Amino acid sequence: MAKKIAGILPGQFRRAGPSALSLRSFALWYRRQEAAQWEALDLAALERLTGILLEAQRRGRHVFVMGNGGSAATAASIAVDFSKTAAPRGGKAWKCISLAENAAFITAMSNDHTFDDIFVKQLEILLQPGDVVLVVSGSGNSVNLIKAVRYARSRKAKTAALLGFDGGRLKRLVDAPLVVASGQYGVVEDLHLAISHIITFFLRQRGK
Repeated sequence: MAKKIAGILPGQFRRAGPSALSLRSFALWYRRQEAAQWEALDLAALERLTGILLEAQRRGRHVFVMGNGGSAATAASIAVDFSKTAAPRGGKAWKCISLAENAAFITAMSNDHTFDDIFVKQLEILLQPGDVVLVVSGSGNSVNLIKAVRYARSRKAKTAALLGFDGGRLKRLVDAPLVVASGQYGVVEDLHLAISHIITFFLRQRGK
């Protein structure tokens, strides 16, 4: 079975993973996919993204985070971690807000207008020059995120992204993309969350 697992190419099974494996074999396959992505993680890209966040915090600017589906949950987690945990004890608090949390606004906008505008309409109300828009996406092709990034750039805000697969269209649009180049949604989302924890606790320990 190990030989069969070794022959599976990363990204070959985009939505789930290889079929006809036992739970143990599937777990081994999944672990190898994650290990491969950790080895391939672009640390220079991680530094660029973190640098943008640090500059925003230094200047007292807001960080707006957003995503769809599982990435919306990651965005919410990032907002909590940055606001509650990232600042060292007694340090300057982070102004970080998830735009994926206002169910009333999101459903109203989706029902009365279009789902593609659920984030950009919030940014039109909240965003100021020098703020940061951080998008989280597996495919990198979500229209509502692309519209948010384009609007942010037009307002002279900084843009960053946690992406999966090949990075999609967002990779070329944001100032600081960080791509987890796996074709498996679970692996992508796992690493996005772990990367957010790396950033959070790196920022926390800087003040010690």
